[in-house]
Amino acid sequence: MLEKTLGIVLHIIPYNDKVAVAHLYTREHGRMAFLSPQGNGRKARMYRPLFMPFSILELDIDYRNTRDIQKIVEARTALPLQNIYTDPVKNAETLFLAEMLGQTVKEPEPNPQLFAFIAQAIQVLNLIDEGKANFHLCFLLQLCGFLGFSPNMESYHAGYFFDMLNGIFTSSRPLHAYVLAPREAEIFAQLTRMDFNNLRYFRFNRGERNVVLERILTYYRLHQPGIDELRSPEILKALFD
Repeated sequence: MLEKTLGIVLHIIPYNDKVAVAHLYTREHGRMAFLSPQGNGRKARMYRPLFMPFSILELDIDYRNTRDIQKIVEARTALPLQNIYTDPVKNAETLFLAEMLGQTVKEPEPNPQLFAFIAQAIQVLNLIDEGKANFHLCFLLQLCGFLGFSPNMESYHAGYFFDMLNGIFTSSRPLHAYVLAPREAEIFAQLTRMDFNNLRYFRFNRGERNVVLERILTYYRLHQPGIDELRSPEILKALFD
C-alpha cells in the first residue's frame, strides 16, 4: 500500500554492492528499515546526500506490514540542514545522537511525541550557535523521559548522592557502585534544568563536558542494557579536546 510519511535517518548498513538497509524513525510507524540504492547508479547518487544521519525526509513508501524491510518509492528532503553538516561540532553530535537513537529506540510502533521531539531538536541544532557544544547532553537528558527512566528530581536535596541504578537522590550512599557523590550529583541535578533555550548558560571546560557525557552514558547503560560499544563519542571528545 502506498503511504506518505516523514522519516528521520538514524543509520545505513551496506548490504551488497547495489543496496543498503537504511534505518529511519518515522512519524507513522516508529522505527523502520528500508532498502536504499547503493553504488554509482543515478538513483543511488541522488539518494546519497539525502540519507545523512538526522536528515528529515518526506517519503513515499510501499508499505506491507508483513515485510521487515520496506521499499521507498520516492524520498525528498523535508528540511535543509546545511548548518549541521558544515559545522564539525554539530556534525559530530548528529553522528553520536543518531547512533544512540539507533541503539535505544527500536520499537516498530508510532510515538508521535518522540518523533516531534527529535524533529524539533534537529531544527534547533541547525539554527543555534551559542551553546551548541551542550546540545548532545541536553538531548540525552530529555530523551530519558521518552524512554522511561528520567531521574526523580523530587528526591533531590543539596548534599545528597545520586543513585544511578534507581534514578533517585538519597541522603546515604547506596551499597552498589553506580552512584554519584554529592558534588557530581549537584551538577547532574543542575543539568536536568537544561533545555534548548538555555544551552549557552551552562559553562563547562572540555574535560568537564567529557566527564558529564561519560556519566550520562553510564546512566543510559544501566537502564538500557542492550547498548553496545559506541564509536562516535570518541569523535566528540577529540573535537572538544
